[in-house]
Amino acid sequence: MLFMSQEYLTRIGTLIRDARKHRGWTQAQLAEALDTSQSAVNRMEQGNQNLGLEIIARIGEALDSEIISLGHAGPMHLRVVGGRRLSGSITARTSKNACVALLCASLLNKGRTTLRKVARIEEVYRILEVLGSIGVRTRWINDGSDLEIVPPADLDLAGIDEEAAVRTRSVIMLLGPLMHQLDEFQLPYAGGCDLGTRTVEPHMTALRRFGLHILATNGAYHATVDRNVAPTRPIVLTERGDTVTENALMAAARHDGITVIRNASSNYMVQDLCFFMEQLGVTVEGIGTTTLTVHGRRDIDVNVDYSPSEDPVEAMSLIAAAIVTSSELTVKRVPIEFLEIELAVLEEMGLDYERTAEYPADNGRTRLVDLTAKPSKLTAPIDKIHPMPFPGLNIDTVPFFAAIAASSQGSTLIHDWVYDNRAIYLTELTRLGANVKLLDPHRVLVEGPTRWRAAEMMCPPALRPAVVILLAMMAAEGTSVLRNIYVINRGYEELAERLNSVGAQIEIFRDI
Repeated sequence: MLFMSQEYLTRIGTLIRDARKHRGWTQAQLAEALDTSQSAVNRMEQGNQNLGLEIIARIGEALDSEIISLGHAGPMHLRVVGGRRLSGSITARTSKNACVALLCASLLNKGRTTLRKVARIEEVYRILEVLGSIGVRTRWINDGSDLEIVPPADLDLAGIDEEAAVRTRSVIMLLGPLMHQLDEFQLPYAGGCDLGTRTVEPHMTALRRFGLHILATNGAYHATVDRNVAPTRPIVLTERGDTVTENALMAAARHDGITVIRNASSNYMVQDLCFFMEQLGVTVEGIGTTTLTVHGRRDIDVNVDYSPSEDPVEAMSLIAAAIVTSSELTVKRVPIEFLEIELAVLEEMGLDYERTAEYPADNGRTRLVDLTAKPSKLTAPIDKIHPMPFPGLNIDTVPFFAAIAASSQGSTLIHDWVYDNRAIYLTELTRLGANVKLLDPHRVLVEGPTRWRAAEMMCPPALRPAVVILLAMMAAEGTSVLRNIYVINRGYEELAERLNSVGAQIEIFRDI
């Protein structure tokens, strides 16, 4: 048992309470997860109960929130001195979503896979922990820039790291690769961002056509594979989702035949996966369209070297940082084909920017530009902001328009129809001075311009809204504090340090 001062107990209790509320849980729900009483949880939150390391760790795991950090150097909070102009240039890093998909897809290959410039983020680390626990050898090479992956002759699913698996939704993308090697296996339920109920049924519907059957019980997906089942007609996805498409692609990659996938996502991470599969010797026709034709190979044993492309969502967040701080900032290596709608909307709103001629990414396929955003007086768009499948406005760039709209003149309607409750987190901007009205769980009305003000806040449990809060803090005069930033580290590499390099003033610190 740790014997802490009353000050520390009170501060930890506040962190627990705020993390619970952001999770959307009652004290009774947290008590049930901890196998304790509601009165005990109440005492913890009031700072009236001494706490041991084990119970603190269990609370953090239950709430998917780093209450305190022990034994490692992971940051907890950010202190932001706002009202500063940014200048110079900043480079977009490789795609988090592509890197995670490629790590899962490496299991298709019996040979060595080398991935270049892999994003060193928490989401990648969780997948690496899962892969390591089932026997996959991974090591960082070339001063930690690149990643080498070598699978074992036989995977050990019995040893899977459940703690790492439940902290990422990406674990569901192991279904497609694993079904080629195992007749029966189980995976823990997927976790990740708190974005409401996101059914896995589209995955099940697609993979069932390859003989994969799933029974979800006792916190795990129990999978069995019938080798006599194979697609006899085109697979029509019931949801044009990115991970659903990726799972179907990986199932088709080692299916000895031709698989047609319709209503497929053509988003950036799906294209990167297709390019990688081609390096494995799998032919994929229709890349960039909603109909993919896969010529599978039963056996894949090659040494492959692949460079995932840059992240358009990160690039959009850096562009948004320039807009809300009224700065002139150059964002390098922007994957332009995945941001053309966003830029068209921003042009309509009055954004002044320049871009270079296009040049190829390291994968030789994705088109990049360097883009310089300039201080501009923006007005609200005439139409609402809403996502659509590629080539429409990206689902994950929608939240950044909340901060941009709050910095613009007029009323902007944002309709985030994909997720059950992500729009709700955008109302947190009101604590920084924005006028954001929640119309329903999917729609907010943003009235600008905003006189941003500093505040101390808990980090929302969803990645993109969390970064939106950080950007608004950068625009607000004074000193703000953003607590429990694990979710940001899930999707961004060294974001605070990189923003500081172009003029921001962000300090990483811990309470304990």
